[in-house]
Amino acid sequence: MSTSDAFAQGGPHGRHAEIDAAARTIAFSFGLSGITLRRLASTAGLSPGDIAAHEPSMTALVARTFEELAGIELNEARRDIAGFDSALEALRLLVGSLLEDTHGNFNSVWADAWSMGRHNVALARAARDNMTAWHELICSVVRRGMEGREFEGSDSDLVALQFLALIDSITAYSLVDYRTAAERSHLMRRTLEVSLGLAAGSL
Repeated sequence: MSTSDAFAQGGPHGRHAEIDAAARTIAFSFGLSGITLRRLASTAGLSPGDIAAHEPSMTALVARTFEELAGIELNEARRDIAGFDSALEALRLLVGSLLEDTHGNFNSVWADAWSMGRHNVALARAARDNMTAWHELICSVVRRGMEGREFEGSDSDLVALQFLALIDSITAYSLVDYRTAAERSHLMRRTLEVSLGLAAGSL
């Protein structure tokens, strides 16, 4: 059975699901800017006209694709740290996972969202909402560590903002190969260690 036949049998909802799946694939391979009508048609195996009939706004599709991928990323992070009683271990895992080379696809999608969001209101809103959700997750981990005396300090909000600023800048650095991966990792880890009163190498 051809892809088009499968879409026809699945109806409009099947088409939307396949278009969304194609958009996510494209975002990881070519970035959010790569989500074009022609590339969607090629990836999904549909005609451009069929794509346009079911997804008339590329702007809205780009925003939705980012939101879906960012949600996957955040849910994976929540799942990964759920079993940790130690806030330090949870924070160490978060830092390590976000700095891994395998996380590069998500990092590229975020970089596109910040850039393209200047001209895409829905995408900018999705980026802000997901940054807020990340801030809340990190803040909860840091607050737990401060309350349990694993971390020094009392301003978990500021540390969470610092965490986001660090990982976002490191993402931008990595996209243009500014400094080595080891140097970028050291910047992230050591800055947080100082802010939380941790010994060097704790993260």
